[in-house]
Amino acid sequence: MKFLLVALNAKYIHSNPAIHSLRAYAALHSPEAAGEVELAEYTINQPLEEILADLYERKPDVIAFSCYIWNWRQIRELTACLHQVLPELPIWLGGPEVSYDAERILESRPFLTGIMVGEGEETFAELLGYYEKSSSGRYPRQFQLQIVAFWPGAVRQAGLDTIRGLVYRDPVSGRPVRTAPRELTDISRIPFFYGDMKEFEHRIVYYESSRGCPFRCSYCLSSIDKTVRLRDMELVKKELQFFLDRRVPQVKFIDRTFNCSHKHAKEIWSYLLEHDNGVTNFHFEISAELLDGEELALLGKMRPGLVQLEIGVQSTNPETLQAVRRSARLDRLRHAVVRIHAEHNVHVHLDLIAGLPFEDLKSFERSFNDVYSMRPEQLQLGFLKVLKGSRMEEMAESWGLVYRQEPPYEVLSTKWLSYGDVVRLKKVEEMVELYYNSGQFTHLLPVLEQRFEAPFDLYDRLARFYQEKGYFVNSPSRTQRYRVLLDFAESVDAERIGLYRELAVYDLYLRENLKSRPDFAADRRPWRERISAFYREEEEQRSYLAGYDRYQARQLERMTHLEIFRWPVDRPAWELRERTEAAEGEETAILFDYERRDPLTGNARTLRILLG
Repeated sequence: MKFLLVALNAKYIHSNPAIHSLRAYAALHSPEAAGEVELAEYTINQPLEEILADLYERKPDVIAFSCYIWNWRQIRELTACLHQVLPELPIWLGGPEVSYDAERILESRPFLTGIMVGEGEETFAELLGYYEKSSSGRYPRQFQLQIVAFWPGAVRQAGLDTIRGLVYRDPVSGRPVRTAPRELTDISRIPFFYGDMKEFEHRIVYYESSRGCPFRCSYCLSSIDKTVRLRDMELVKKELQFFLDRRVPQVKFIDRTFNCSHKHAKEIWSYLLEHDNGVTNFHFEISAELLDGEELALLGKMRPGLVQLEIGVQSTNPETLQAVRRSARLDRLRHAVVRIHAEHNVHVHLDLIAGLPFEDLKSFERSFNDVYSMRPEQLQLGFLKVLKGSRMEEMAESWGLVYRQEPPYEVLSTKWLSYGDVVRLKKVEEMVELYYNSGQFTHLLPVLEQRFEAPFDLYDRLARFYQEKGYFVNSPSRTQRYRVLLDFAESVDAERIGLYRELAVYDLYLRENLKSRPDFAADRRPWRERISAFYREEEEQRSYLAGYDRYQARQLERMTHLEIFRWPVDRPAWELRERTEAAEGEETAILFDYERRDPLTGNARTLRILLG
């Protein structure tokens, strides 16, 4: 008997911890049966025919799909096709996308056998046992594969109704039957499923140290279960050490609010600080307003790049936050973010959601500007998704939420935000992603911002520029975006185009040691001899490039880059605020060292050079 668990991930670099956890838990309680559980992971970008053929060739006796907002459309089509080619195959579903309207799904898709509702580890272990007994002859095979209609109660005799947390199709009436709900799982009893890490090479590794969330945010499914369960700390430390010993590049905690327990968060962060291997990065989703002084002090001691924080601000409109049942302690949040940012050692993501109740375009602009002023490494501008089972779905009519009826159920308009506003914000989102979140324009953008009343205005105007030039259709390449941004800068602030060009050159060489020089960079020939002389002198004295002892001048010049600017491009933006031209005789020589990059941003180390 082969039970196949299937995941369709959004990207190849993702993995699906759910199906691994189901198999591990089943192995703990029924080792023999669990040996017949196989996993199959694909991506939503693979051709359906390719996935279907692979599933067919695996010849499963029972199959179950892990269903989420990003793969539900593909799974619906895939299961329908699978039933056509394997009409006797029992097909089960599970996951958040099918847990909250399981009866409707079964009624609309008569070929489905049933749905595992809610947390799946214990439910799957019992369901696996059910099929194992059936395949061993204890229950006749036709009871679960081809249950005859003339034998009323056959499923109950087979024991399916005793498994908590199921919705299955009654073989006689054809109607959905819901079994008793299952109590929440003690997550310390769930086995650690990582072993051979080759299976997760080049993929994000996910880890869970808690389940549930104490908050009631209306747009989130975690608000349905407010019971927070923490994994035993000794287990957590042992499992984190497993990742550290194997120098896993990144571990992403999937805890909904990692720091809802101060003791739990501090103990884990202290352990990571003490056992840091210099390589592994740990990602946490936190509530910044909950951070206390001890936690902030701990974060301040972390190696740059050891910790990455994702913080959901969502809005800075108090009325909006109150409506979605979210904390509005924005002063504490700002204090925490600014303090973390000042240490320049923790990568911070701040999230906003467009389309929330009581937030019109002007209100969202204020929220955007408030969050932007905190200068996170990433500003994620998302759009409200009206998830099944959430309070947001219950309030959709009252708040005038018009949203897509197919995944990802994204908002189209609200009482406060028109569809035209949503389209406009979508374009702003793309500009933020390309120009701010890319980290490619860290010196040019802050200076360009000064020509606008607020940061939102910059990205809004840039989006209009993209629209006029047709760049949303024919998107510029990564390097071409520098030229596009310079063209935009010239259209709004032609007086300082010389400064913008030099800032673009500076930003470009910060990121990479270019083989070909950009067309907007100044002619380097007048400084050619002075640059060569610098490298000859450096070969002898090593005044700036310690650690390059075995390299000669020509090699040093290839491995690094020396650029001479007419502006002090490495100075803060406020120092350049009012200047429209470079000072007479001003010259700034910058050496870009690509062997010693900033561990947080990946930018080259820079040194000011005194040239003879």
